[in-house]
Amino acid sequence: MDEHGTGTTPGDDDTTLVLLTVEEAARRLRIGRTTCFALIRTGELESIPVGRLRRVPVDAPAAYVARQRAANRAA
Repeated sequence: MDEHGTGTTPGDDDTTLVLLTVEEAARRLRIGRTTCFALIRTGELESIPVGRLRRVPVDAPAAYVARQRAANRAA
């Protein structure tokens, strides 16, 4: 939580970001960090390695949601 009690960090709304941390992606999806890592591990949420780090492309959370919505409509 930040000093204003909003639970966000300064970079959360930065439109110039290209990659998100797993924690930032989890916050955008409103899921836990462990669940986010599980989605990455199964390939449902795109991520890339950056050295020893794991980063999520900024458009990947929205793409994941779009696929989920399409799958739910088809079911």
